[in-house]
Amino acid sequence: MPLPSPWWDADRHRDRRPGLLLRGRIKAALRAWFTDQGFVEIEAGALQVSPGNETHLHAFGTDLVGTDLERQRLYLHTSPEFAMKKLLAAGEDKIFTFAPVYRNRERGALHAPEFTMLEWYRTGVPYETLWEDCAAILALAARTAGRTTWTWRGRETEIDSAFERLSVDDAFARFAGFRLLDTCPGGHGNRDALAERAAAAGIRIADDDTWSDIFSRVLVEKIEPRLGFPRPTIFYDYPSPEAALARPVPGRPEAAERFELYIAGVELANGFGELGDAGEQRRRLMHEMDEKARLYGERYPLDEDFLAALPHMPASAGAALGFDRLVMLAAGASNVDQVIWTPLTDERK
Repeated sequence: MPLPSPWWDADRHRDRRPGLLLRGRIKAALRAWFTDQGFVEIEAGALQVSPGNETHLHAFGTDLVGTDLERQRLYLHTSPEFAMKKLLAAGEDKIFTFAPVYRNRERGALHAPEFTMLEWYRTGVPYETLWEDCAAILALAARTAGRTTWTWRGRETEIDSAFERLSVDDAFARFAGFRLLDTCPGGHGNRDALAERAAAAGIRIADDDTWSDIFSRVLVEKIEPRLGFPRPTIFYDYPSPEAALARPVPGRPEAAERFELYIAGVELANGFGELGDAGEQRRRLMHEMDEKARLYGERYPLDEDFLAALPHMPASAGAALGFDRLVMLAAGASNVDQVIWTPLTDERK
């Protein structure tokens, strides 16, 4: 059976080209907006000691070979986050980047092994300021594309409408039929309490499921398909066990200053009020790596340089937005590969 024609086939490229040109126009418009807001564009190196320490993110590894032929294990970053926070510690206060990032074990209509992340940070602002940034970014992308109605797999979103603001706890009550945050008192998940409620809501529970496993299953099955239409949704105040890099909501240790932006059921952006406690950050990242070792039999090193810089970082908030997904939605495409200039070809097909 012949392979499908690759992206460089002239006819296929002709079909893809309008979306690719739109990609460039949106990037130029966003770059101008950030610059007008007083941001500095930075470039974060992709080779890092640690690619990031989230349980379910998988990295590409490589070896740095010195002139003495000694080898040091390095990774392509899954996010520029650690490097950008070091720059905040160094004195930068408003920074952004269009960063190529790399994630293994990810492939599909919304995932590519190499993609572009728009990431930005502000110091001295409440994290809700990032919600306003997201609204401005969407409006600018929609104007540039000439389309204010975005659709994904039958779900339609009006970009020029006011955002829905929905807390995670309220979403669980509305769509799954139970409250969530009282199952993680003090920021520690009560697995049995959540398992009982989830099972009653029709969620399959395995004996070895953790609190986080159950949370994720309810989120995917009951919540995410309902978010981001008919208007964009800011999904905020995540449970603390699901926000390893975010600071707690003041006076509410069970909740963290983390939000996600959804459009037409698609997660588009993820933002935090950034955690500045290095000791607590170390504990959380170690826990994430313990879980990775339990589930996948591997772990990544911590970035000790990042942890050393963290106490010098001012109070800040930051967000990461999937730029390829943004262009895909603005262009009316159905797959991120359609708006990536040179997508990775899967030679196994």
